[in-house]
Amino acid sequence: MRPANSRAHGRFKLVGGVLCLDFANTRAGRDTDTPTEYLHTYTDLVAWAEQVGLVDDGELLLAVARQRPADAEAVLTRALALREAIYGIFSHVAAGKPAPPADLDTLNLAVADALSRARVVAQPEGFSWGWAAEPDDLDRMLWPVARSAADLLTSDALSRVRECAGDGCGWLFLDTSRNRSRRWCDMRDCGNRAKVRRHYQRRRQERASTA
Repeated sequence: MRPANSRAHGRFKLVGGVLCLDFANTRAGRDTDTPTEYLHTYTDLVAWAEQVGLVDDGELLLAVARQRPADAEAVLTRALALREAIYGIFSHVAAGKPAPPADLDTLNLAVADALSRARVVAQPEGFSWGWAAEPDDLDRMLWPVARSAADLLTSDALSRVRECAGDGCGWLFLDTSRNRSRRWCDMRDCGNRAKVRRHYQRRRQERASTA
């Protein structure tokens, strides 16, 4: 798992602290009437993968996608299904509930596919995990996402998964605070809105008590 971060540069805000949670956060406002979708096209998926460092040849992938639009659309469909499964699993975990079996099935299919592509690669300083990927593998950004979810589910960090307490947010993050008290995906966004809301409510109560 990569370390927690709150990078806001680029098209996508990354506050999850773990790759799989950042992927789940490519949809926002899930419990509202107007959820926000960030992955409308395969191009969006490649842009996200570039920003988080999963691919460094996005233009090549997009060129392949233009040649094979049906395959690119199928990858996007699989990506969205994997994302929703990851969200379903970890939102339930954050709430102390059992993971939905259907979501686990979807994740396990993605994990099996990912592990079939995983390789141990020799490095000057030792060994590391790598991937047996061809340049035209349109779905190669999904393999590390699936493995990230499996790693998190089987790690001690699982108990630190949280869902933002902001109204209508629904973003997931890894709480790395010392006392495990983090409530917001980002204090500058949901945290500040909650602070303003509490202040407004207190002022209303004060005015009502003096009326």
